[in-house]
Amino acid sequence: MVLHHNRNILDTPIEYLKGVGPKRGDILKKELRIFTFGDLLEHYPFRYIDKTQLHTVSAIDVNTSTVQLRGYISNIQLMGEARRKRLTAWLRDKTGRIQLVWFKGASYMKNYLQEGKEYLVYGKPNSFNRTFSLPHPELELIDNTQDVSLTNRIQPVYSSTDKLTRFNLDSRGIYRLIQTLFTKIQAKDLPENLPESVRKNYKLIPRFEAYKNIHLPANEASRKQAELRLKFEEFFFIQVKLVQKKNFRYHKLNGYVFPKLAEHFHGFYKKLPFELTGAQKRVLKEIRRDTLVGKQMNRLLQGDVGSGKTIVALMSMLMAIDSGFQACMMAPTELLAQQHLNSITQFVEGIGVKVDILTGSVKGRARRNLLEKLELGMIDILVGTHALIEDPVVFQNLGISVIDEQHRFGVAQRAKLWEKNDQPPHVLVMTATPIPRTLAMTVYGDLDVSVIDELPPGRKAIQTMHWRESKRLQMLGFLKKEIAQGRQVYIVYPLINESETLNYKDLMDGYESVQRAFPQPEYQISIVHGQMSGYAKDEEMMRFKNKETQIMVATTVIEVGVDVPNATVMVIESAERFGLAQLHQLRGRVGRGGNQSYCILMTGNKLSAEGRKRLATMVETTDGFKISEVDLQLRGPGNIEGTQQSGVLNLRIADIAKDNKLLQVARTAAAKVIEGDPKLEKPENQNLKQYLQSGANDEKSKWSRIS
Repeated sequence: MVLHHNRNILDTPIEYLKGVGPKRGDILKKELRIFTFGDLLEHYPFRYIDKTQLHTVSAIDVNTSTVQLRGYISNIQLMGEARRKRLTAWLRDKTGRIQLVWFKGASYMKNYLQEGKEYLVYGKPNSFNRTFSLPHPELELIDNTQDVSLTNRIQPVYSSTDKLTRFNLDSRGIYRLIQTLFTKIQAKDLPENLPESVRKNYKLIPRFEAYKNIHLPANEASRKQAELRLKFEEFFFIQVKLVQKKNFRYHKLNGYVFPKLAEHFHGFYKKLPFELTGAQKRVLKEIRRDTLVGKQMNRLLQGDVGSGKTIVALMSMLMAIDSGFQACMMAPTELLAQQHLNSITQFVEGIGVKVDILTGSVKGRARRNLLEKLELGMIDILVGTHALIEDPVVFQNLGISVIDEQHRFGVAQRAKLWEKNDQPPHVLVMTATPIPRTLAMTVYGDLDVSVIDELPPGRKAIQTMHWRESKRLQMLGFLKKEIAQGRQVYIVYPLINESETLNYKDLMDGYESVQRAFPQPEYQISIVHGQMSGYAKDEEMMRFKNKETQIMVATTVIEVGVDVPNATVMVIESAERFGLAQLHQLRGRVGRGGNQSYCILMTGNKLSAEGRKRLATMVETTDGFKISEVDLQLRGPGNIEGTQQSGVLNLRIADIAKDNKLLQVARTAAAKVIEGDPKLEKPENQNLKQYLQSGANDEKSKWSRIS
């Protein structure tokens, strides 16, 4: 059936549903972004209450979380005055009796309860002096003529807010609206949007049935089938779009061919003072393949801190230079761009490669000269910040763009580099923030992904310790021992918001206590924080790099951009206040030389369960990919760096961390459909094509409703 999206009942404004009206409609829009019948349908329950089981009073014990009882009410008593009224009643079954208690709505409940009548009662038992009571239970009067069936009693629980509750739109109120909605809609209003072959192959129930059973499940089995169907389709549509995008690029966008590896590539390889790791060689082969087929490369290079991504990027740029092309490398900060310039200049010394840098601080005549040389092809590699994407920057023939720490750049910024040529250059985006495989499949599913999962030989694993405040003297003694051996140390404080004076005070207090523990002139200390000018920051960092200071007291501004091989200890104060990705990035500042390095996580004694898990993960492993998986489970995908701008993580029911196997199944299914029918022209794929064109699953179309 064709979906005429603009005529569908699901597009009806929510205020027209019986029981809503203008006032409730406004509050639903503001609080839950529910604008239409369709939005209400997609406001899924976040959990369910199982009322299919009956308990007996005598079976209740301290481990019983919730109970459903059937019995007769007696001894109804209203006590207290005015606001301190309290209602009690007793419920008796064949095995015993339990007191029911109400502190709120006592007068109302007294009028509702009927002495000697039979009720179904559901609630959370409360224990006091080995006696159980049920505060504020849910009740249902049983008519003597009715045979009470406990099937179809899996009750959904919906998220709500305080404002909605004031309009009687708590979980129960929303449930009543959902029940009303299902009296208005039929299967024809939710036409099938999956190809029949996919539905049958993966044993998925029809679409209308899925929506009905997610909200009004007959039993646990039907609820699970509904959940599977809805999660699968959510992943499937994302993957179809990503596979189509990837296909389009491969078939429509021609790419430059780098036919030969000549003096620059081979000259560099011969003078390398170390052997490349197996992982680096594997990634270089993948990039080499991409640059020979005449299609535009769009590759994500993931690798942990210190895994040698820069070498791979440089060798990729040398492939371009050997075939007569230019290359550029874009970094998020001037400091990082300068660091790339220094290391690349050092690496290519003596092999005839011309390297230059363009940042916001290159001005006037120097800038004009640089831009002229670039357009004439007199610069082979241009390193820079986002200054590279400005209109006056013209390359003679840009063959490859390397983007470092790509999550710091917006999609539009990255795309501007494509426009520097008639034909888009090859693109290699790099990240040192390892992305879990499932997240990479979703956020970067249209890119080819390369992973450097091996550290260069000679690198010793960083030893990580979690010490509490009681070990502070031991920690200071350990730092003195390392400094005595000629090493340097970092001490990092959590400046969460650099405008907060409280946190600034924490840093300065910390700096003063470090000065007391490490007095001058025996020790020299650097300090770096976000309120310093760029010049002052760079000067302090250079002092540390040149070994003029042994201790660097800093905030997280040193997370990216400082490479000091002689630094062997990273102390992270109040480590529980940092996220896992940040802790891992900070730890990566040490362990860059041949000496054994250490990371000490200092915390107070009180830690949340999540805090303990984060710190235990840091102590157990230095594998960034394992850490990123734990981070995904703890924080969810919306908080992982780089995902906020992806536009694909507005998942309503699926969960990337918990449903990763289903995501992979959906990816395979999507790839198979597009492989067999790239433009979705076959009759069996028309419902899928129409659904995608309708924008029904597109979050952007939902934003457009906001005036």
